[in-house]
Amino acid sequence: MTEKSFAIEGMNCASCAAHVEKAAAKVEGITFASVNLATERLTVSYDERKADFTRLLEAVDKAGYKAIDDEKERLAARPETDRLKKRLLWSLLFTVPLLILTMSVMAGARLPVFISPETSPLNFALLQLLLTTPVVITGRNFYITGTKTLLRGNPGMDTLVAMGTAAAYLYGIYATVRVAGGDSHYVHNLYYESAATIITLITTGRYLEARSKSKAGNAIRTLLNLAPPLATVLRDGKEKTVPASKVKVDELVIVRPGERFPVDGIVTEGITSADESMLTGESTPVEKDEGAEVTGGSINLNGSVVCRATRVGSATTLARIVKLMEEAQGSKAPIARLADKISGIFVPVVMALAMLAGTAWLIGTGDFKLAFTVLISVLIIACPCALGLATPVAVMVGTGRGAQQGILIKGGEALETARKAKVIVLDKTGTVTTGIPVVTNIVPVGDASKDQLLSTAATAEGRSEHPVARAVVNHAAEQNISFPSPDRFTALPGYGVEAAVNGTHILAGNRRLMTERKVDATDADIAAGRLSEEGKTVMYIAANGICLGIIAVADTIRPGSAGAIHAMKEMGIEVMMITGDNPQTARHIAIQAGIDTVIAGVLPGDKAEEIRNLRSSGRTVIMVGDGINDAPALATADVGIAIGSGTDVAIEAADVVLIKNDLHDVVRTLRLSNSTIRNIKQNLFWAFFYNILGIPVAMGLLHLFGGPLLNPMIAAAAMSLSSVSVVWNALRLRNVKL
Repeated sequence: MTEKSFAIEGMNCASCAAHVEKAAAKVEGITFASVNLATERLTVSYDERKADFTRLLEAVDKAGYKAIDDEKERLAARPETDRLKKRLLWSLLFTVPLLILTMSVMAGARLPVFISPETSPLNFALLQLLLTTPVVITGRNFYITGTKTLLRGNPGMDTLVAMGTAAAYLYGIYATVRVAGGDSHYVHNLYYESAATIITLITTGRYLEARSKSKAGNAIRTLLNLAPPLATVLRDGKEKTVPASKVKVDELVIVRPGERFPVDGIVTEGITSADESMLTGESTPVEKDEGAEVTGGSINLNGSVVCRATRVGSATTLARIVKLMEEAQGSKAPIARLADKISGIFVPVVMALAMLAGTAWLIGTGDFKLAFTVLISVLIIACPCALGLATPVAVMVGTGRGAQQGILIKGGEALETARKAKVIVLDKTGTVTTGIPVVTNIVPVGDASKDQLLSTAATAEGRSEHPVARAVVNHAAEQNISFPSPDRFTALPGYGVEAAVNGTHILAGNRRLMTERKVDATDADIAAGRLSEEGKTVMYIAANGICLGIIAVADTIRPGSAGAIHAMKEMGIEVMMITGDNPQTARHIAIQAGIDTVIAGVLPGDKAEEIRNLRSSGRTVIMVGDGINDAPALATADVGIAIGSGTDVAIEAADVVLIKNDLHDVVRTLRLSNSTIRNIKQNLFWAFFYNILGIPVAMGLLHLFGGPLLNPMIAAAAMSLSSVSVVWNALRLRNVKL
């Protein structure tokens, strides 16, 4: 079987993706269809003898979406974000003056005589019609998609929007006709602004959603940019520059200081250290000597090395992380929206009741005006305007409240899902900890003092860019310890540094360096062993062949991490920590932070698998991280939360971003989620409260027993009241305590 992919336009949710898959799978010759919602692409496996892609394009079109086959056309096509932005601006252009016009009258303002509802009611009505019609035309996709989904028996939010705005718009036309016929009191019950405002509001939500989806694509592109485009290989004994994609397994690759490793491999010649923070999240460079593994995309810091390629192309660690990102974003489980579930029953029932009531009165009385009044009244009283507003307004206010607190939430799904969390998985470096190495211990031996030890170390490390060296130099500066600039400095990859100043020869590095240079460091070994067991990086300092002591450097937990983790536990949530660091260091940090469960030594590509395993038990999982290596796990989790100081890739892959880098904001996110969903349920109640009371009256139940017939104007007023109630209730979220 052969595979082919298509760009899909018009998808807004997981159900859209399911509709496209179902439509594509029914086409003859298509053996398998899968839609990646994040990349907006349909991938099909097909039988070359039977497949007809023209039929496939037609099938997707009939489902209410557009498939683009030609690559050039796809690249030239205007992005969904741009299209929605144009629709939104066009809607605002007419909706704003329409609202100013109608709200001015409600506020008691006097309009010019030629458009005043008192002196020129028809002109007033026609002006509203002229302002509303372009907005309705701009939102025609709501009617197209809403009608198609309704006819398929799967009414969704587009169906609700289409029905609500069409009812308001058509009733406005009806009222305008009545005004033209002399019933001038209808001029105060046009409700054109309801149709225009709802279309504009929903378009705003779609635009913001499209922007978030676009950022997901940027995250993947950023990952891809980590891989260098070119590689230097040894072929026939000569150096040759070739595209990185053309490197073959077992081929020798030369990587100089400052360059990125183009492929995964094993060092066969040379010693260096590599910055793997973009992949592992660990800030401390990793020493690489012969036999050590290197990862494509990581940076070679200070030594020229020759590597034997072990994984190339799509098999590299970086390429696999990209693939995991795409799969995780495309396979995220759809969140069932309460409004859609209710509308699946409510919308067709209301339409049926309206037709039934209108027909019954027409047959029973022969009065067309009466029957039409009943029909319009039922549609208006049951108009799901408030239902359409219930979720987006609450989400809009809720996310705005979060933004005030430094919590950026990218959509309603994250808000809806966070409250269900049973497990929170925290990355270690940069999340629980600061991600910045600092000096934690200074242990002199012999006659050396702490100040002498620190000054000597800072002198040796003054010209090094190694994060451990920076920690020592910064600590000396903070302690106001003076240190001279070295006369001579040499980096010793895999060992440390060597320097000379005013005739003093200084060594700063690991225990292996002391052994190599025959420096007796026995007196410092016991303390060094103890500090190493605590997961700290230990540096031996020697001057003129005499060991002065050791300095320990470590990543420290963020202020407030322990308190935030305790708060999560009090909410009944299991808190776990995941890291690529060694178990010893991880356990030490976990004890300080109050975390009971630790998953350590996890490879970059395996974090997502660990999250997937936790989700397989049926529990809702939140992942909190900051590194590129966390991006697949953030996308795989039910909700991904990125620390704001993290990498752009992690931030773009996550559902929630914490700007203040405070784990307490994870707790605030959970509280905001609970408050928002509770508010949405309240909104849905108010949205239906008027319908449940009003529909029987609108159908003429009271009139049947001699009572009054519900006037469409009263029905419209009830509809507006339900919308006002929903908006008012949602606005209360602005003051919710987090």
